[in-house]
Amino acid sequence: MVPLEMEKKYLVVNLGSASKKYALYEGDTELFFAHYEKEGNDVVVTEGKNGARIRSVIAPHDYEASVKRLVDLLIASGCITALNNISAVGFRVVASGEYFNATKRIDDEYRAKLAEEYEIAPLHVAAVSKGMEEICAQFLETPLVAVSDSAFHAELPDYARTYALPVKDSKKLSLYRYGYHGISIRSVLYTIKDLAGTAPSRVIVCHLGGGASVTAVKDGISVDTSMGFTPLEGLVMATRSGDIDSGALIYLARKLGLSLEALDEYLNHQCGLLGLSGGKESGVRELLELEKAGDENAKLALAVFVYRIKKYIGAYTAVLGGLDMLVFTATIGERSSIIRARVCDGLECFGVKIDELKNNLIIGDASDFIDDGKLSSRVAVIKTNEMGQILADMTEFLGR
Repeated sequence: MVPLEMEKKYLVVNLGSASKKYALYEGDTELFFAHYEKEGNDVVVTEGKNGARIRSVIAPHDYEASVKRLVDLLIASGCITALNNISAVGFRVVASGEYFNATKRIDDEYRAKLAEEYEIAPLHVAAVSKGMEEICAQFLETPLVAVSDSAFHAELPDYARTYALPVKDSKKLSLYRYGYHGISIRSVLYTIKDLAGTAPSRVIVCHLGGGASVTAVKDGISVDTSMGFTPLEGLVMATRSGDIDSGALIYLARKLGLSLEALDEYLNHQCGLLGLSGGKESGVRELLELEKAGDENAKLALAVFVYRIKKYIGAYTAVLGGLDMLVFTATIGERSSIIRARVCDGLECFGVKIDELKNNLIIGDASDFIDDGKLSSRVAVIKTNEMGQILADMTEFLGR
Protein backbone atom coordinates (compact mmCIF):
# COMPACT_ATOMS: atom_id res chain seq x y z
CA MET A 1 0.00 0.00 0.00
CA VAL A 2 1.28 3.47 -0.86
CA PRO A 3 2.15 5.60 2.22
CA LEU A 4 -0.45 8.24 2.97
CA GLU A 5 -0.02 11.92 3.83
CA MET A 6 0.93 11.86 7.48
CA GLU A 7 -0.87 15.04 8.47
CA LYS A 8 -4.31 13.75 7.48
CA LYS A 9 -6.50 11.73 9.84
CA TYR A 10 -9.10 9.22 8.70
CA LEU A 11 -11.82 7.30 10.54
CA VAL A 12 -12.64 3.78 9.36
CA VAL A 13 -15.97 2.16 10.29
CA ASN A 14 -16.82 -1.54 9.94
CA LEU A 15 -20.33 -2.36 11.16
CA GLY A 16 -21.83 -5.83 11.48
CA SER A 17 -25.05 -7.27 12.83
CA ALA A 18 -23.55 -7.87 16.29
CA SER A 19 -20.30 -5.91 16.26
CA LYS A 20 -18.91 -2.47 15.49
CA LYS A 21 -15.29 -1.66 14.69
CA TYR A 22 -13.77 1.82 14.50
CA ALA A 23 -10.19 2.86 13.83
CA LEU A 24 -8.64 6.32 13.61
CA TYR A 25 -5.55 6.63 11.43
CA GLU A 26 -2.99 9.35 10.89
CA GLY A 27 -1.73 8.51 7.43
CA ASP A 28 -1.49 4.74 7.59
CA THR A 29 -0.64 4.67 11.33
CA GLU A 30 -3.40 3.56 13.66
CA LEU A 31 -3.97 6.06 16.48
CA PHE A 32 -7.05 4.58 18.13
CA PHE A 33 -9.07 1.38 17.84
CA ALA A 34 -12.42 0.29 19.28
CA HIS A 35 -14.28 -2.97 18.79
CA TYR A 36 -17.75 -3.35 20.30
CA GLU A 37 -19.31 -6.81 20.22
CA LYS A 38 -22.25 -8.60 21.79
CA GLU A 39 -21.41 -11.72 23.79
CA GLY A 40 -24.58 -13.30 25.16
CA ASN A 41 -26.30 -10.67 27.28
CA ASP A 42 -23.12 -8.60 27.63
CA VAL A 43 -21.50 -5.98 25.45
CA VAL A 44 -17.71 -6.21 25.36
CA VAL A 45 -15.47 -3.45 24.07
CA THR A 46 -11.79 -3.69 23.18
CA GLU A 47 -10.32 -0.24 22.73
CA GLY A 48 -7.10 1.66 23.06
CA LYS A 49 -4.58 4.16 21.73
CA ASN A 50 -1.36 3.53 19.78
CA GLY A 51 -1.69 -0.24 19.72
CA ALA A 52 -2.73 -0.67 23.36
CA ARG A 53 -5.85 -2.76 23.97
CA ILE A 54 -8.12 -2.73 27.02
CA ARG A 55 -11.06 -5.11 27.17
CA SER A 56 -14.09 -4.32 29.32
CA VAL A 57 -17.81 -4.97 29.66
CA ILE A 58 -20.05 -1.98 29.00
CA ALA A 59 -23.76 -1.25 29.25
CA PRO A 60 -26.00 -2.09 26.25
CA HIS A 61 -26.88 1.59 25.80
CA ASP A 62 -23.17 2.34 25.26
CA TYR A 63 -23.24 -0.11 22.34
CA GLU A 64 -26.18 1.73 20.82
CA ALA A 65 -24.44 5.07 21.42
CA SER A 66 -21.01 3.84 20.31
CA VAL A 67 -20.36 6.81 17.98
CA LYS A 68 -20.80 9.33 20.79
CA ARG A 69 -18.61 7.22 23.10
CA LEU A 70 -15.97 6.97 20.37
CA VAL A 71 -15.91 10.71 19.72
CA ASP A 72 -15.63 11.44 23.44
CA LEU A 73 -12.71 9.02 23.76
CA LEU A 74 -10.91 10.39 20.71
CA ILE A 75 -11.03 13.89 22.17
CA ALA A 76 -10.26 12.80 25.74
CA SER A 77 -7.25 10.77 24.56
CA GLY A 78 -5.86 13.69 22.57
CA CYS A 79 -6.12 11.88 19.23
CA ILE A 80 -8.19 14.78 17.94
CA THR A 81 -9.17 18.17 19.36
CA ALA A 82 -12.29 18.57 17.22
CA LEU A 83 -14.27 16.54 14.69
CA ASN A 84 -12.97 18.63 11.80
CA ASN A 85 -9.52 17.14 12.47
CA ILE A 86 -10.79 14.06 10.61
CA SER A 87 -10.44 14.42 6.84
CA ALA A 88 -12.82 11.61 5.82
CA VAL A 89 -14.78 8.63 7.14
CA GLY A 90 -14.82 5.29 5.30
CA PHE A 91 -17.43 2.54 5.71
CA ARG A 92 -17.41 -1.10 4.68
CA VAL A 93 -20.68 -1.67 2.82
CA VAL A 94 -22.28 -5.02 2.05
CA ALA A 95 -25.12 -4.57 -0.44
CA SER A 96 -26.30 -6.28 -3.62
CA GLY A 97 -26.53 -4.79 -7.09
CA GLU A 98 -24.37 -3.08 -9.69
CA TYR A 99 -24.77 0.30 -7.94
CA PHE A 100 -22.93 -1.03 -4.89
CA ASN A 101 -20.25 -2.87 -6.84
CA ALA A 102 -17.79 0.02 -6.59
CA THR A 103 -16.51 2.45 -3.98
CA LYS A 104 -18.57 5.66 -3.92
CA ARG A 105 -19.09 8.95 -2.07
CA ILE A 106 -21.96 8.72 0.40
CA ASP A 107 -24.61 11.31 -0.42
CA ASP A 108 -28.40 11.48 -0.17
CA GLU A 109 -28.81 9.30 -3.25
CA TYR A 110 -26.48 6.64 -1.87
CA ARG A 111 -28.21 6.55 1.50
CA ALA A 112 -31.62 6.27 -0.16
CA LYS A 113 -30.51 3.40 -2.40
CA LEU A 114 -28.92 1.63 0.58
CA ALA A 115 -32.20 1.88 2.51
CA GLU A 116 -33.90 0.12 -0.42
CA GLU A 117 -31.50 -2.80 0.00
CA TYR A 118 -32.73 -3.69 3.48
CA GLU A 119 -35.03 -6.44 2.22
CA ILE A 120 -32.12 -8.10 0.40
CA ALA A 121 -29.43 -8.18 3.11
CA PRO A 122 -31.08 -7.15 6.40
CA LEU A 123 -28.26 -8.35 8.68
CA HIS A 124 -25.76 -5.91 7.16
CA VAL A 125 -27.81 -3.10 5.67
CA ALA A 126 -29.70 -2.25 8.86
CA ALA A 127 -26.49 -1.93 10.87
CA VAL A 128 -24.65 0.09 8.22
CA SER A 129 -27.59 2.40 7.51
CA LYS A 130 -28.04 3.18 11.19
CA GLY A 131 -24.30 3.70 11.64
CA MET A 132 -24.17 6.07 8.67
CA GLU A 133 -26.97 8.17 10.10
CA GLU A 134 -25.16 8.37 13.46
CA ILE A 135 -21.90 9.41 11.79
CA CYS A 136 -23.69 11.91 9.54
CA ALA A 137 -25.25 13.53 12.59
CA GLN A 138 -21.80 14.05 14.12
CA PHE A 139 -19.66 14.72 11.02
CA LEU A 140 -21.78 17.25 9.16
CA GLU A 141 -19.04 18.57 6.86
CA THR A 142 -16.76 15.52 6.58
CA PRO A 143 -16.62 13.49 3.33
CA LEU A 144 -18.07 10.00 3.81
CA VAL A 145 -16.99 7.13 1.56
CA ALA A 146 -18.62 3.72 1.08
CA VAL A 147 -16.03 1.03 0.33
CA SER A 148 -17.71 -1.83 -1.53
CA ASP A 149 -17.26 -5.32 -0.12
CA SER A 150 -18.21 -6.71 -3.55
CA ALA A 151 -15.90 -4.71 -5.80
CA PHE A 152 -13.15 -7.36 -5.67
CA HIS A 153 -15.56 -9.82 -7.34
CA ALA A 154 -16.68 -7.41 -10.07
CA GLU A 155 -14.75 -9.37 -12.73
CA LEU A 156 -16.42 -12.73 -12.07
CA PRO A 157 -16.94 -14.49 -15.42
CA ASP A 158 -20.52 -14.40 -16.68
CA TYR A 159 -20.83 -18.16 -16.26
CA ALA A 160 -19.87 -17.82 -12.58
CA ARG A 161 -22.04 -14.81 -11.73
CA THR A 162 -25.22 -15.77 -13.59
CA TYR A 163 -28.14 -17.68 -12.08
CA ALA A 164 -30.21 -19.99 -14.29
CA LEU A 165 -33.18 -17.62 -14.32
CA PRO A 166 -34.96 -16.00 -17.27
CA VAL A 167 -32.47 -13.52 -18.71
CA LYS A 168 -34.99 -10.69 -18.77
CA ASP A 169 -35.67 -11.08 -15.03
CA SER A 170 -31.99 -11.20 -14.10
CA LYS A 171 -31.31 -8.05 -16.12
CA LYS A 172 -34.35 -6.17 -14.84
CA LEU A 173 -33.58 -6.93 -11.17
CA SER A 174 -29.75 -7.02 -11.45
CA LEU A 175 -30.05 -10.47 -9.95
CA TYR A 176 -26.54 -11.88 -10.20
CA ARG A 177 -23.90 -13.34 -7.90
CA TYR A 178 -21.93 -10.43 -6.46
CA GLY A 179 -19.95 -12.08 -3.66
CA TYR A 180 -18.66 -10.47 -0.46
CA HIS A 181 -15.64 -10.41 1.88
CA GLY A 182 -13.75 -8.75 -0.97
CA ILE A 183 -12.10 -6.18 1.31
CA SER A 184 -10.76 -8.94 3.54
CA ILE A 185 -9.50 -10.99 0.59
CA ARG A 186 -7.66 -8.03 -0.93
CA SER A 187 -5.88 -7.42 2.39
CA VAL A 188 -4.95 -11.10 2.54
CA LEU A 189 -3.43 -11.00 -0.95
CA TYR A 190 -1.17 -8.10 0.10
CA THR A 191 0.06 -10.12 3.09
CA ILE A 192 0.67 -13.19 0.92
CA LYS A 193 3.04 -11.13 -1.21
CA ASP A 194 4.92 -10.09 1.93
CA LEU A 195 5.12 -13.67 3.22
CA ALA A 196 5.88 -15.50 -0.01
CA GLY A 197 7.66 -12.74 -1.90
CA THR A 198 5.14 -13.09 -4.70
CA ALA A 199 1.49 -14.02 -5.01
CA PRO A 200 0.93 -17.58 -6.27
CA SER A 201 -1.24 -17.99 -9.36
CA ARG A 202 -3.91 -20.27 -7.90
CA VAL A 203 -5.14 -19.30 -4.42
CA ILE A 204 -8.20 -20.34 -2.42
CA VAL A 205 -9.12 -18.06 0.48
CA CYS A 206 -11.32 -19.39 3.28
CA HIS A 207 -12.76 -16.42 5.17
CA LEU A 208 -14.23 -18.17 8.21
CA GLY A 209 -16.09 -16.10 10.77
CA GLY A 210 -19.70 -15.54 11.78
CA GLY A 211 -20.14 -14.95 8.07
CA ALA A 212 -18.06 -17.35 5.99
CA SER A 213 -17.02 -17.74 2.37
CA VAL A 214 -14.54 -19.47 0.09
CA THR A 215 -13.07 -17.61 -2.89
CA ALA A 216 -11.04 -18.83 -5.87
CA VAL A 217 -8.38 -16.31 -6.97
CA LYS A 218 -6.48 -16.71 -10.26
CA ASP A 219 -3.54 -14.36 -10.82
CA GLY A 220 -4.95 -11.91 -8.28
CA ILE A 221 -8.48 -11.87 -9.75
CA SER A 222 -11.59 -13.42 -8.19
CA VAL A 223 -12.97 -16.08 -10.54
CA ASP A 224 -15.60 -17.57 -8.21
CA THR A 225 -16.82 -17.15 -4.65
CA SER A 226 -19.33 -18.98 -2.47
CA MET A 227 -21.53 -16.02 -1.48
CA GLY A 228 -23.93 -14.87 -4.16
CA PHE A 229 -26.63 -12.24 -4.64
CA THR A 230 -26.67 -11.94 -0.85
CA PRO A 231 -24.33 -13.17 1.90
CA LEU A 232 -26.81 -15.98 2.57
CA GLU A 233 -25.49 -18.28 -0.17
CA GLY A 234 -22.61 -20.71 0.25
CA LEU A 235 -21.11 -22.07 3.45
CA VAL A 236 -22.90 -22.87 6.67
CA MET A 237 -22.47 -19.80 8.89
CA ALA A 238 -23.19 -18.83 12.48
CA THR A 239 -26.91 -18.23 11.97
CA ARG A 240 -27.24 -18.38 8.16
CA SER A 241 -28.21 -21.54 6.31
CA GLY A 242 -25.89 -21.23 3.32
CA ASP A 243 -26.72 -23.39 0.29
CA ILE A 244 -30.14 -25.04 0.38
CA ASP A 245 -32.49 -26.50 -2.22
CA SER A 246 -34.90 -23.74 -3.28
CA GLY A 247 -37.64 -26.37 -3.44
CA ALA A 248 -37.03 -27.09 0.22
CA LEU A 249 -37.57 -23.39 0.99
CA ILE A 250 -40.95 -23.42 -0.75
CA TYR A 251 -41.93 -26.56 1.20
CA LEU A 252 -40.63 -25.08 4.46
CA ALA A 253 -42.58 -21.85 4.03
CA ARG A 254 -45.78 -23.72 3.26
CA LYS A 255 -45.50 -26.17 6.14
CA LEU A 256 -44.48 -23.58 8.75
CA GLY A 257 -46.79 -20.90 7.43
CA LEU A 258 -43.93 -18.44 6.91
CA SER A 259 -44.35 -15.19 5.03
CA LEU A 260 -41.46 -14.06 2.83
CA GLU A 261 -40.34 -11.70 5.60
CA ALA A 262 -40.54 -14.46 8.20
CA LEU A 263 -38.66 -16.86 5.93
CA ASP A 264 -35.93 -14.25 5.44
CA GLU A 265 -35.59 -13.84 9.21
CA TYR A 266 -35.60 -17.62 9.67
CA LEU A 267 -32.80 -18.25 7.16
CA ASN A 268 -30.62 -15.38 8.41
CA HIS A 269 -31.10 -15.68 12.17
CA GLN A 270 -32.27 -19.18 13.11
CA CYS A 271 -30.30 -21.51 10.85
CA GLY A 272 -26.61 -22.32 10.31
CA LEU A 273 -24.63 -23.56 13.28
CA LEU A 274 -27.27 -22.23 15.66
CA GLY A 275 -30.01 -24.27 14.02
CA LEU A 276 -27.90 -27.40 13.70
CA SER A 277 -26.94 -27.22 17.39
CA GLY A 278 -30.59 -27.28 18.40
CA GLY A 279 -30.54 -23.58 19.19
CA LYS A 280 -27.76 -23.89 21.78
CA GLU A 281 -24.79 -22.09 20.21
CA SER A 282 -23.69 -20.38 16.99
CA GLY A 283 -19.99 -20.00 17.86
CA VAL A 284 -17.41 -22.59 16.85
CA ARG A 285 -15.47 -22.28 20.12
CA GLU A 286 -18.60 -23.01 22.16
CA LEU A 287 -19.64 -25.84 19.86
CA LEU A 288 -16.24 -27.48 20.25
CA GLU A 289 -16.74 -27.44 24.02
CA LEU A 290 -20.21 -28.96 23.66
CA GLU A 291 -18.82 -31.61 21.30
CA LYS A 292 -16.15 -32.47 23.85
CA ALA A 293 -18.91 -32.93 26.43
CA GLY A 294 -20.67 -35.41 24.14
CA ASP A 295 -23.31 -33.21 22.54
CA GLU A 296 -24.33 -34.95 19.30
CA ASN A 297 -25.97 -31.87 17.77
CA ALA A 298 -22.79 -29.85 18.26
CA LYS A 299 -20.78 -32.67 16.70
CA LEU A 300 -23.06 -32.71 13.66
CA ALA A 301 -23.02 -28.91 13.32
CA LEU A 302 -19.23 -28.83 13.19
CA ALA A 303 -19.10 -31.77 10.78
CA VAL A 304 -21.51 -30.05 8.37
CA PHE A 305 -19.56 -26.79 8.67
CA VAL A 306 -16.23 -28.47 7.83
CA TYR A 307 -17.71 -30.66 5.08
CA ARG A 308 -19.19 -27.68 3.24
CA ILE A 309 -15.82 -25.87 3.32
CA LYS A 310 -14.10 -28.97 1.91
CA LYS A 311 -16.64 -29.21 -0.91
CA TYR A 312 -15.94 -25.66 -1.99
CA ILE A 313 -12.17 -26.15 -1.79
CA GLY A 314 -12.50 -29.20 -4.04
CA ALA A 315 -14.75 -27.40 -6.50
CA TYR A 316 -12.53 -24.34 -6.69
CA THR A 317 -9.38 -26.41 -7.10
CA ALA A 318 -11.06 -27.78 -10.22
CA VAL A 319 -12.05 -24.26 -11.34
CA LEU A 320 -8.45 -23.06 -10.91
CA GLY A 321 -6.93 -26.12 -12.57
CA GLY A 322 -4.93 -26.91 -9.44
CA LEU A 323 -3.98 -25.28 -6.15
CA ASP A 324 -0.85 -23.36 -5.20
CA MET A 325 -1.98 -21.92 -1.85
CA LEU A 326 -4.83 -22.46 0.61
CA VAL A 327 -5.44 -19.57 3.01
CA PHE A 328 -7.39 -19.40 6.27
CA THR A 329 -8.45 -15.99 7.57
CA ALA A 330 -11.04 -14.18 9.78
CA THR A 331 -11.96 -15.10 13.35
CA ILE A 332 -12.37 -18.87 12.99
CA GLY A 333 -9.76 -19.22 10.27
CA GLU A 334 -7.17 -17.35 12.32
CA ARG A 335 -7.99 -18.69 15.79
CA SER A 336 -9.20 -22.29 15.46
CA SER A 337 -6.38 -24.72 14.81
CA ILE A 338 -8.92 -27.54 15.27
CA ILE A 339 -11.13 -26.39 12.41
CA ARG A 340 -8.11 -25.79 10.16
CA ALA A 341 -6.88 -29.32 10.85
CA ARG A 342 -10.29 -30.85 10.16
CA VAL A 343 -10.69 -28.93 6.91
CA CYS A 344 -7.23 -29.97 5.66
CA ASP A 345 -7.59 -33.60 6.69
CA GLY A 346 -7.92 -35.69 3.53
CA LEU A 347 -6.90 -32.92 1.13
CA GLU A 348 -3.55 -34.55 0.30
CA CYS A 349 -4.94 -35.24 -3.18
CA PHE A 350 -4.77 -31.46 -3.72
CA GLY A 351 -1.22 -31.23 -2.38
CA VAL A 352 -2.40 -30.02 1.04
CA LYS A 353 -0.75 -31.31 4.20
CA ILE A 354 -0.33 -29.27 7.37
CA ASP A 355 2.32 -29.49 10.08
CA GLU A 356 0.48 -30.16 13.35
CA LEU A 357 2.90 -28.19 15.51
CA LYS A 358 2.93 -25.15 13.24
CA ASN A 359 -0.86 -25.24 13.05
CA ASN A 360 -1.30 -25.41 16.81
CA LEU A 361 1.12 -22.54 17.42
CA ILE A 362 -0.88 -20.02 15.36
CA ILE A 363 -3.91 -18.73 17.25
CA GLY A 364 -4.78 -15.18 16.18
CA ASP A 365 -2.63 -12.07 15.62
CA ALA A 366 -0.18 -13.93 13.40
CA SER A 367 0.33 -14.72 9.74
CA ASP A 368 2.47 -17.67 8.68
CA PHE A 369 2.62 -20.93 6.77
CA ILE A 370 1.39 -24.12 8.44
CA ASP A 371 2.03 -26.70 5.69
CA ASP A 372 4.63 -29.41 6.19
CA GLY A 373 6.59 -28.31 3.11
CA LYS A 374 6.51 -31.78 1.56
CA LEU A 375 3.60 -31.48 -0.85
CA SER A 376 2.86 -29.02 -3.66
CA SER A 377 0.41 -26.60 -2.03
CA ARG A 378 1.31 -23.99 0.56
CA VAL A 379 -1.14 -23.54 3.45
CA ALA A 380 -1.19 -20.22 5.29
CA VAL A 381 -3.00 -18.53 8.15
CA ILE A 382 -3.31 -14.85 7.29
CA LYS A 383 -4.59 -12.21 9.66
CA THR A 384 -7.15 -10.18 7.78
CA ASN A 385 -6.81 -6.40 7.85
CA GLU A 386 -10.17 -5.11 6.68
CA MET A 387 -9.72 -1.81 8.51
CA GLY A 388 -6.40 -1.06 6.82
CA GLN A 389 -7.80 -2.09 3.44
CA ILE A 390 -10.86 0.15 3.85
CA LEU A 391 -8.46 2.99 4.63
CA ALA A 392 -6.38 2.30 1.52
CA ASP A 393 -9.43 2.01 -0.74
CA MET A 394 -11.01 5.16 0.68
CA THR A 395 -7.90 7.31 0.32
CA GLU A 396 -7.25 6.00 -3.19
CA PHE A 397 -10.81 6.91 -4.13
CA LEU A 398 -10.37 10.42 -2.69
CA GLY A 399 -7.07 10.85 -4.47
CA ARG A 400 -5.37 11.25 -1.10
